Amino acid sequence: MDITAIIAPLNEPQREAVCSETPTVLVLAGAGSGKTRVLVHRIAWLISAVDVPPQRILAVTFTNKAAQEMRFRIEHLLSLSTRDLWIGTFHGLAHRLLRRHAVEAKLPPGFQILDSDDQLRVIKRLLKSLEIDESRWPPKQILWYINGLKDEGRRARHLPEAKDPFERQMQRVYRSYEELCDRSGLVDFAELLLRALELLRDDPTLLDFYQRKFEHVLVDEFQDTNKIQYAWLRLLTQPRDNLFAVGDDDQSIYSWRGALVENLQHFQTDYPHNKLVRLEQNYRSTGHILAAANALITHNNDRLGKHLWTEDGRGEPVSLYAAFNEVDEAYFVANRVKTWASEGHARRDAAILYRSNAQSRQFEEKLMAMGIPYRVYGGLRFFERQEIKDALAYLRLLTNPKDDASFERVINTPARGIGAKMIDTLRLLARKEDSALWQAMLMLIESDELSARAKNPLIQFRAMMEALQDSTEHLGLAGRTSEVIQQTGLLAHYKKEKGEQAEQRVENLEELITAARQFELEPTLDPEIPLIDQFLSHAALESGENQSEPSTDCVQLMTLHAAKGLEFDLVFLVGLEEGLFPSLQSREDPARLEEERRLCYVGITRARQRLVISFAESRRLYGKETYPRPSRFIREIPSEHLQEIRARTPSPPQRFQQQNAFGQDAGERALRIGQRVCHGKFGEGIILQAEGEGSQARVQVNFSESGVKWLMVNVARLEAL
Repeated sequence: MDITAIIAPLNEPQREAVCSETPTVLVLAGAGSGKTRVLVHRIAWLISAVDVPPQRILAVTFTNKAAQEMRFRIEHLLSLSTRDLWIGTFHGLAHRLLRRHAVEAKLPPGFQILDSDDQLRVIKRLLKSLEIDESRWPPKQILWYINGLKDEGRRARHLPEAKDPFERQMQRVYRSYEELCDRSGLVDFAELLLRALELLRDDPTLLDFYQRKFEHVLVDEFQDTNKIQYAWLRLLTQPRDNLFAVGDDDQSIYSWRGALVENLQHFQTDYPHNKLVRLEQNYRSTGHILAAANALITHNNDRLGKHLWTEDGRGEPVSLYAAFNEVDEAYFVANRVKTWASEGHARRDAAILYRSNAQSRQFEEKLMAMGIPYRVYGGLRFFERQEIKDALAYLRLLTNPKDDASFERVINTPARGIGAKMIDTLRLLARKEDSALWQAMLMLIESDELSARAKNPLIQFRAMMEALQDSTEHLGLAGRTSEVIQQTGLLAHYKKEKGEQAEQRVENLEELITAARQFELEPTLDPEIPLIDQFLSHAALESGENQSEPSTDCVQLMTLHAAKGLEFDLVFLVGLEEGLFPSLQSREDPARLEEERRLCYVGITRARQRLVISFAESRRLYGKETYPRPSRFIREIPSEHLQEIRARTPSPPQRFQQQNAFGQDAGERALRIGQRVCHGKFGEGIILQAEGEGSQARVQVNFSESGVKWLMVNVARLEAL
């Protein structure tokens, strides 16, 4: 077979990785070095040149978007359907495994996936039933506690009894949570991975089958794997040592969610016959930008080491702007964006990256004031929207009446006279009878405990759900979804509401039917799993990804973590100050400081053509005004790659003589650029600019409530704060 199309587009190191005869390969792929191309072409090479059947290949990614991109590119390269390939996220592939072997995994065939919101809802209900005070044991903290232990492979039964009362209570909740999920057939995201690992680990016959089935295992973003993900990969690849891993230790920025950069070092120990390939040629950024990134990251220890380079020239030096304060910083960035757009560039090709979400407010205000469209990246995705989650909960309850989380979500949505007191009664009965809420409702209806008036809403709800079950049993996925939206009253409920948001909710519900119809035509569906189960799992897995949908020509605002995997022609890396970036928490922790530096490295390497770094000499954030030092990360970039837009230390603050209303000198008021002032009419504000001298002096002030205004100093009677 002609393999020219597979190897011709590759540079020498890429070709070395793709065509490696050694099955165990660690590809150390720098930012913008073509790692996705290497993965895609490796799969194509295995199928075309080595004659590996597609069903013998397992490829693992971290997002559904990345998995879809790989499928598309493989199909385009080989003109071959990827239906037989096992390509997906860790969670998606674990789910597929558990669906096929639910009995062996001790799960009901119709088990349902809990997304993060539903998991939190279950925990809140559990705390109430256990009579635990949420103010002392916050549900979100318990959620993180449970998921963190699961990510380490630790069940509640594995934990030694804690001496600390707080910890003992957390363990109690964990045990009760596991019992509830097992009873209701519910599986959260962390449970997917843990249960899949236990399934293979505890069933030698099944493990042997999948070890023989997958001749080649490939994994993307290897530096982001956690303990249990790596253990899962090790189980599958132990006999053959057939793991092809692509990663970058310099871009490991997710330790807070369990990622272990150390897995890259473990790889070389656990797979001693591995081949190490470095991808260092960058196809994204200019020479100055790459030199800045290289210099910065060399300050980290224990790196596997690489040096990014490009054939595309040095480009412009990195711009460095020393702002007077956060207002001046935002004003400067907004002006630069305006200039950028006036030069004919698309606004969507510019991004403002910050360490903390709290920093976005100033930039949003300035962009809005200047009429520049923007988007805060990370808004709600389709399957995360309220109305969609309501409809999906109905579908889940039809599929699995034991799904308590879905039951609670829909029993009074739309409102049907079933209040909190009634739901509490159902919870108590379910706990007493060790049953699901649906069964508790049936028992309560048949009992004499309630009056006919109190029972009526429950009877109507039961009748509606049973009628839906009968009428949709033989319908396709789209038809079933349509019936649920119509017959439950969701569509009518949102049509009654007024305003644009209500219209959007109606449109979203209608779009869900379209999504279901398109899903029915999906070529990657598993024929062994019921279609409704695959669709509901797809929705839950999609809602777990925190990315916004593409929109109009807007400037992109986002945290540095959200920027991972993206690239822009113009990047503003703002707020590089000690205590902000690097964060205050990293000062005394060398490991955290190194991760902060990697985060900065990620931010720098998002830029294709221009990079602007800024810091403020004073900043009001979290309600406090500080005078921070510039970030050490700026000092770690050689000066030959930086171009300061103005001196870091400004000339002595410009002061103005201010006169009173009678034209008499009122003395030196120490008014300066960056000074907070108060005006009798416009309120408090900050001086942005100043022009002129004496009686002709005027200042530009950004007032909190009145916006930006130019004022004559001798008339305005500004009071320094």
